[in-house]
Amino acid sequence: MDCQIIENGGVTSPAGFIAGAVYAGVKSHKSYKPDVAVLFSEEPDTACAALFTTNRFCAAPVILGREIIKNQRARGAVINSGNANAGTGQEGLKAAREVEAYAEDLLGLKPGEMLVSSTGVIGEAFPTEKVKDAVRRIVPVLSKDGGTAAAWAIMTTDRIRKEYACTLKLKDGPVTVGCMAKGSGMIHPNMATTLCFLTTDAVMEAELMHGMLAKACEDSFHMLTVDGDTSTNDSLIMLANGASGVAVTDPEDVKDFEALLAMILGDMARRIAADGEGAKRLLTVEAAGLKTRQEARRIAMAVAGSSLVKAALGHGRLYEALILSTAGGAESRADFSKAKCRIEIGAEEAVIRLDFQDGAESTVAYGCDLTEEYVHLNGDYRS
Repeated sequence: MDCQIIENGGVTSPAGFIAGAVYAGVKSHKSYKPDVAVLFSEEPDTACAALFTTNRFCAAPVILGREIIKNQRARGAVINSGNANAGTGQEGLKAAREVEAYAEDLLGLKPGEMLVSSTGVIGEAFPTEKVKDAVRRIVPVLSKDGGTAAAWAIMTTDRIRKEYACTLKLKDGPVTVGCMAKGSGMIHPNMATTLCFLTTDAVMEAELMHGMLAKACEDSFHMLTVDGDTSTNDSLIMLANGASGVAVTDPEDVKDFEALLAMILGDMARRIAADGEGAKRLLTVEAAGLKTRQEARRIAMAVAGSSLVKAALGHGRLYEALILSTAGGAESRADFSKAKCRIEIGAEEAVIRLDFQDGAESTVAYGCDLTEEYVHLNGDYRS
């Protein structure tokens, strides 16, 4: 894979993508941080694929999104932070559709071409008019420079923006891939455990994109946990507008593109874990020497998601017996008689390496420590 990271790049780095964001006061308290964003493809034929939360109590934008992606085409998304539009029933779905239709009208699109994504407080009425007014102000100023503002707008309790872009050399020329994500709390498989938007100027079919996303999630977002709670709004959306004219069809190109997506989503998973609510340290758990990959995944996630392990790490007091007892509680037939445990604790990251010396399979899970700040943040979140 021959790729080059684009410094300060993001979702508008690929050709034909523009974005913008403004402050609309979606949440009750005023931070004046942008809280509504629009991401848009200038190319009329833009392929779309997406994965959504497996939480059955899903938000209105997820219900709407599942309908829209059946057409395998979409031009962009309206995204807001501060209100998840979850637990809002038919009124919430009506609000999501209204925002979608309003954006499509302003952009001169047909129905079903704009996705809607929301994140924030659940169970509160959605401020439809505020979001529509924000869209009205954003659309005239959409630009290539608006990607970073959009990445900032989708943040809730995140402390840092999460952006990525790189250029990949393929058989018939280069293509660019951009990404922005948010995630800090309610992070746990299954699905994307976040809002994440991928853009590319490659020519791609939606079915191929969907398969790539599912595969890339396996070792990234599906191996990520902050607090054991799966969000109502998880959405991983990918848009391919073909502006480069370079198609991803050659088997080697497909392989390289898959590797690139895995790299990007893996990087995002680490950033999200490191930015977990109240977290001081990223936790990386490596489970190796097992007979099956499934066993490795279960053990790694059991350790990364353990409240006991996370709390101990919060005070810098990890010890081998605690790690092994937690791993032993996972559903597996692993032989612990030869298991070895190594613990490395730094100022910003802790690494736990488990080697069962009983097979060739291994995997890595991402988590973070549990601190008093997590309790304060979530006890106060609705205020």
